[in-house]
Amino acid sequence: MVRYKVMLVFGTRPEAIKMFPVYDALKSLPQIETKVCVSAQHRALLDQVLDLAGVVPDFDLDIMAPDQTLDTLTARLILALGAVFDAERPDRVLVHGDTKTAMMAALAAYYRRIPVGHVEAGLRSGDIYNPWPEEVNRRIIACAANLHFAPTAGAAAALEAEHTQGRIIVTGNTVVDALLATQVRLREQPFLAGSIAPVLRRFAGRRIVIVTSHRRENLGQGLSNIAAAIRTLAQRDDVAIIWPVHPNPQVRATLEPALSGLENVALIEPLDYPGFVGLLDAASLVLTDSGGIQEEAPSFGKPVLVMRETTERPEGIEAGTARLIGTVPDRIVAEVARLLDDPQAYAAMAHAHSPFGDGQAAARIAAVLAEEAAARWVVPSLANLQSVSHAPSAP
Repeated sequence: MVRYKVMLVFGTRPEAIKMFPVYDALKSLPQIETKVCVSAQHRALLDQVLDLAGVVPDFDLDIMAPDQTLDTLTARLILALGAVFDAERPDRVLVHGDTKTAMMAALAAYYRRIPVGHVEAGLRSGDIYNPWPEEVNRRIIACAANLHFAPTAGAAAALEAEHTQGRIIVTGNTVVDALLATQVRLREQPFLAGSIAPVLRRFAGRRIVIVTSHRRENLGQGLSNIAAAIRTLAQRDDVAIIWPVHPNPQVRATLEPALSGLENVALIEPLDYPGFVGLLDAASLVLTDSGGIQEEAPSFGKPVLVMRETTERPEGIEAGTARLIGTVPDRIVAEVARLLDDPQAYAAMAHAHSPFGDGQAAARIAAVLAEEAAARWVVPSLANLQSVSHAPSAP
């Protein structure tokens, strides 16, 4: 029997983290042939996660190039992905989230009438320029997909409000699956988080604040404002600020002159995923303009201050696990100080229930695809039975 072929397409570290639980769940199903195509939109950061998860891509497009524009990336992606789909003819393509890789994979599949499933579907900020270009990427994927795996009821409601075609299934977010699975591995094999151990020893006894920032809309003045706030916070002797710096040269050009040399600020290289999980587990709170960490931190009871004007993850705001604070330096400093100095304010966020899932999202996604694979064989059989039952009687 020919198996049902599902191709997972991703290209960045966050996508890989959120898709490897889906890969594992699908690989356990004998009726499904699972293929992986990576664009390597983020080469080094992607490879860290592939190595950890034991995922060997069937196709590696190695699309990353220095200083390429969104136009160039878009063109290269759709041509390369189209060639893979023409050669493999998968029965379904699965994409994740909001990257350029995900959007172009959805379009390339749609052009070939290959059904598209969208993992982490339905996130909306309501502003097409914030996050940019991710907000529009997600909306375009929704138009091409017919299976929408929404992480929350709110995401499902957003899709329904747009009259999205196809089936919408609330699954939880696969990032929680990845986080909890990695936490278990670290308890059994703590050496896996060795990449963060030296800096944690350096700051023993201090409350750790994690900072991440690399969004396009914050490049320039926004990032300079964030750096100014960190300089002020670094005057406190009870905190340590650990910032895994994104490899984007514009990010580094802003941060290194502003923050290098401060005794309780560590600008470190991007961590491998176990190192990041170990850091999150040790931290007191998170300052970020990123998306995924808004979902990860609440699972560990860590308050999240979001340095943006909008978020496509409003469930965290509504649940009280996250707060939108923008990028004005005085506001950032005040919000961090409130959490550090007011135990009740801290507890209200740390103890809020995470709205992003229970660690079973990938199993739910795999169950839907197993059902689809089974229907491929059951439906023709039922059709044959129906034709027999309606055949004219013999004279």
